[in-house]
Parts: sequence; C-alpha cells; structure tokens
Amino acid sequence: MVIYGVALLAFCFISGLFLGELLGRLIGIEANLGGVGIAMLLLIGLSAYLKKKILLPPITEKGITFWSAIYIPIVVAMAAKQNVFSALDAGGVALVSGFLAVFISFLLIPFLTKVGKK
Repeated sequence: MVIYGVALLAFCFISGLFLGELLGRLIGIEANLGGVGIAMLLLIGLSAYLKKKILLPPITEKGITFWSAIYIPIVVAMAAKQNVFSALDAGGVALVSGFLAVFISFLLIPFLTKVGKK
C-alpha cells in the first residue's frame, strides 16, 4: 500500500527543488529559495486534488496519505537543522533573532490558549 504514494512524493520533491532553484535564480541568488516548502505544498495540494477529482482505489489513497504524513515532519526537521547551521555560521544577529522569535512565541502561549477555549 505504501509504495503507491512514492511516485507522487518524488514528483513533488523534484518539482519543488526545481521551482526553488528557479525562484532563487530569478531573484539573483545562488540558492534554492523555498524548494522544500513548495514541495510540501505541492504534495498536500495534489493529494487533496487526487482524492476529490479522481476515483482512487482505497489502497492508493492510504499510500498517498502515509507518504504525506511521513514526508512533512522529516522535511521540516531537515530544514530546521539547516537553519541552525546557517545561524551558527552567520553570527550573533541570527542567533539573537532566533532566540527572540522563540521567546515571543512562548509569551503568546497563554493568549492562544485563552482564544482557543472560546
């Protein structure tokens, strides 16, 4: 069942990397700009489209759902690791801004829990 989602995952990953490289070159930098995020959005969008428009066998839907569920956390973890390495190379400003973002997020937790209860 799991193997059926691999083709969709591979297509989204390769397309996302290509579009990220293209976007980076259009802006004028030699880097992949958002390729992983584009791949994740493609995977979510295409899997939803295929479930709605095309009558897929249940086993194929389970395979696509499995790969959608496993791909996103792994890619987010890989991107976070790269961001930490980049922040350490960039110096103090990147580290201070990272810590500040986390601190502000912690301060927002009580507010978000109050809003969530309503």
